[in-house]
Amino acid sequence: MNLTIDIGNTRNKLAVFYKNELVDSTSIDELSVPTLQNFLNKHSNIENGILSSVKVIDPSILAFLKSSLSYFIELDETTNIPIENQYKTKSTLGKDRLAAVIGAYNIFPDMNVLVIDMGTAITFDFINEQKQYLGGTISPGLTMRYKALNHFTNKLPLLEKNEDFSLIADNTANAIISGVQNGIIFEVDGYINTLKSEYDDLKIILTGGDAIFFDKKLKNTIFVNLNLNYIGLNRIIEHNQPK
Repeated sequence: MNLTIDIGNTRNKLAVFYKNELVDSTSIDELSVPTLQNFLNKHSNIENGILSSVKVIDPSILAFLKSSLSYFIELDETTNIPIENQYKTKSTLGKDRLAAVIGAYNIFPDMNVLVIDMGTAITFDFINEQKQYLGGTISPGLTMRYKALNHFTNKLPLLEKNEDFSLIADNTANAIISGVQNGIIFEVDGYINTLKSEYDDLKIILTGGDAIFFDKKLKNTIFVNLNLNYIGLNRIIEHNQPK
């Protein structure tokens, strides 16, 4: 069995796979050796593992994983992956972005796929039918946009996402909500439509913490998969695991 660990900007996510089947997953606020030990005790058949992180990892955690697992990968720019990475600054590429693209390739092999991760930041990443990852874009996420309006102005309040919003708002609070949320919708639909003009067979996968919130609000047909990073990380293990 395989253990995938995805350390993001706000959450730490663990998942267990048996071959390509997701067996269990959980999110935790803080990753520690005792937490990992408890998780491994719960899944005693785990032999292989991979860790992807956007942060610097405590050396004791890496040492524990290396000593506890038969085969362990700390994902970085030198890791052997099943796609061709054409990103020019590989050392600066977020590991979560790379894992998501590999997950998309695993779901839609030999197809043009756009991955939109709606997390702390909103990232757009494209892999073509030749399994070449070409790159993408990064923009502020939903919560970050609300916080920025509050932080960089004197009077605008700090608000949160709201299901009730319109195109034209008649008060300041609703104007903020409309601007932030409609702005993201227009950005995402606009990006998709522009890319579709070049790739008419484009598949689109939405993932990340705000994916469900925006799913039905977008005009384009999309697939939502909140386990995309897990799937990509597991695919990397399977690709590298000694036969």
